[in-house]
Amino acid sequence: MRVGGGIAGTVLALGLAVAAAGCGTEDGAGSLVVEGEAPAAPYDGPLYLPPAPEWEGEGEPGPEEMTAMAGAAGRALECDGDIFLGGAADPWSDGDGGESPEEGLAAYWEMNGESPPSYGFRVERREEHRVLFSYDVDGETKQAVIVAEDRPDRPGWGPETTARCDPAEFGPEADAEGYEEIWTDGRGGRVPVSRVHSGRGPEHCDWQRAHFLTLGEDTHGGSGSLYARDPEGVLPEEMLAGPYARDVELPDGARDTGWRYGDWRLWLDDADDTRVYVRTPDGVEAWPRAEGGCA
Repeated sequence: MRVGGGIAGTVLALGLAVAAAGCGTEDGAGSLVVEGEAPAAPYDGPLYLPPAPEWEGEGEPGPEEMTAMAGAAGRALECDGDIFLGGAADPWSDGDGGESPEEGLAAYWEMNGESPPSYGFRVERREEHRVLFSYDVDGETKQAVIVAEDRPDRPGWGPETTARCDPAEFGPEADAEGYEEIWTDGRGGRVPVSRVHSGRGPEHCDWQRAHFLTLGEDTHGGSGSLYARDPEGVLPEEMLAGPYARDVELPDGARDTGWRYGDWRLWLDDADDTRVYVRTPDGVEAWPRAEGGCA
């Protein structure tokens, strides 16, 4: 079933997501566009739906709003959960668009620096002046990019509307390209990054020796929360709700979330949202809550 949903804006705290890797070529391993059969149930709706205006309300847009902002691309998704990101392309100038639909797809990353994957797309639908490219996992569309030709203020071929599912739905092969470290649950299932994810700090702030963990809304403390591992003290002291501690005792009320990343295990204390606990083979670390970011 094709579904929509809400953007997980709080899990993108600090703007830590990185741009996609190079788009490769049109043939061979790692290609941007590959040959192959369309999904078993290809999208059969219109390739053009007027996208809703950019969100100007309070907080983040909800499921219906985000899907509307993504136009036809939002309808083409087949997410297990909510839509993660989506919207319409900004205008561009002569020379920025491509001379073919495939070049228009490549322009998507060149113009926007969007998140991975940046390979393995197939043509799902082709019409005059529009093509739907899909990135499929187990026959379901997890990212949709509709490119169009010579639209107003968008000369040549280029992205018209785009939409993508949660990065956890893309599969392990896409993880190396992304910022987000995907956690798993007690059964080995990949947990949506809208609920939890982690990653190293940004190099442009010289925070790459720190590590951040983001919990989605209603996961801990009632709202999206950011926590930091800072064993070398590279983060500003005023950014943290308390010190990072390498070896602590778990409080009596702490509970195992069941979430794992490698040999890290996440524990939470429902009575205290100023820190989280990460059990490692060497003991238990306390990661304090963090506020703010770097330019």
